[in-house]
Amino acid sequence: MNYAQEKVTSELEKAYGEEKYDLIISEHSDKVKEYPAKAIYYVAMAYHMKANDNKVLELMDLSIQKDKTDPDTYFIKGMTFNYMGQFDKAVESFNKAIELDSTNSNYFSGLGDSYVNQEKHKDALTAYTTATEKNEPIDRPFTMIPQIYAELNQPEKALEAFYISKQTISKESDSYINALYNIGLYEFLNKEFEKSEIAFKELIELVPNDYHSISKLIQVYYGKKEYGKANPLKEKLYQAYNQGTLKDNLKDQFCFDQFDWEDKYIFAVERFAEKEGKLYYKHIFHVTNKESGKTEFTIQTENSPISVELGGPKYVLGMDKNGTHSTFRYGFEEDFNYEDLKKTVILILEEKIKAGASSRPTKKNK
Repeated sequence: MNYAQEKVTSELEKAYGEEKYDLIISEHSDKVKEYPAKAIYYVAMAYHMKANDNKVLELMDLSIQKDKTDPDTYFIKGMTFNYMGQFDKAVESFNKAIELDSTNSNYFSGLGDSYVNQEKHKDALTAYTTATEKNEPIDRPFTMIPQIYAELNQPEKALEAFYISKQTISKESDSYINALYNIGLYEFLNKEFEKSEIAFKELIELVPNDYHSISKLIQVYYGKKEYGKANPLKEKLYQAYNQGTLKDNLKDQFCFDQFDWEDKYIFAVERFAEKEGKLYYKHIFHVTNKESGKTEFTIQTENSPISVELGGPKYVLGMDKNGTHSTFRYGFEEDFNYEDLKKTVILILEEKIKAGASSRPTKKNK
């Protein structure tokens, strides 16, 4: 390469490093045919940063015509084909980059991305695993491997891979938070409440307003029967509710406990809003079909203004099942013992307690 060509290449490399993408495009696009391969590569990279995919491919091909031995050109082609949804072509490009340099973690990770998008999970797993074995591996394969195991319904391997991910990737990254959340979730589902608590506590220290994780930690403490530890977390959720900062499925309620009963999952949720002087449901136990995930019926604490007026308890137990509303002669005060409430709910599920009154809604109310 002569001096002039070396000079333009180093100038472009410097400008690219300084993120002067518009300048590179305006000053060099018309002259690329005269440039050496690596100089063309930097002009193509400026287009890459501006998301002009067709121009990237055109210029990378021009660069390859001048030098077929630079793996980075094939890598960027692969990345571009991934963005464009042309995954077969991406696989071809990544494999060419790997053929030229089999030591680069990025190349195998890009190949993994192509396979994931084609739902070829086993091929993706092989590519990502190879990416983690290279010198200076990037974070992405560590974050993708556990997600693939989850997709393949291999929860034990997913959990193990999330632990590896947590140990490996930067604590500053969103992927670290994602790993902590999933560790907390999998350990909770395994009833390993101590391990779940460790993960969710670390997550909440890093992201104090992660309300979904706060809700999960409440469930962990209910799993451990350490109800007192859940109270300050509940207060945080109520504060956020009053400030209007809760979204999605936390907007008006949160799950505080879940447990199995026979072939059903029971999800216990607590509603934030209390309708003064009106009947409302406060704690609702959703009796859920394990296969379909659908609620079959609910048992709930109902605030009864009539009961309170007559000097009775704040809540009575009710049930909505098959279009029929039933109430039971069991009352609970505001500061009820959760063990007592849960036992009573289970007695209703076992049909050991009969309803005091039942009513079907009129057609007008349906």
